[in-house]
Amino acid sequence: MEKPVGPYSPVVKVDGWVIISGQVGIDEGKLVDGGLVPQLHQLFINLKRLLKSQNLSLNDVVKTTVFLTDIEDYAEMNQIYVQEFGNHRPARSAVAVNALPIGAVVEIEAWAKI
Repeated sequence: MEKPVGPYSPVVKVDGWVIISGQVGIDEGKLVDGGLVPQLHQLFINLKRLLKSQNLSLNDVVKTTVFLTDIEDYAEMNQIYVQEFGNHRPARSAVAVNALPIGAVVEIEAWAKI
């Protein structure tokens, strides 16, 4: 499991929920090279790993928030998002932000129901 880039818990379990803090495309402590697509693929690897640590999967996710540094990446992000979630469609918000930690271009947080 990747070490958090700040003073927070990557996973919190409370009242029947598992909350996964925002994940970015970190592998072995470094942001993966190549921009949106490789970062999203690594982000989902990390997200699935955290869910698995709680005996959950993407199918248990009921809400996500996607943060993009460039809203022009929205359509491409959606393609990968759909590949990862398949036919499962959690509620979602997507917002453009000025910057993300460690220079990431995308971050996703998730809420899952136990």
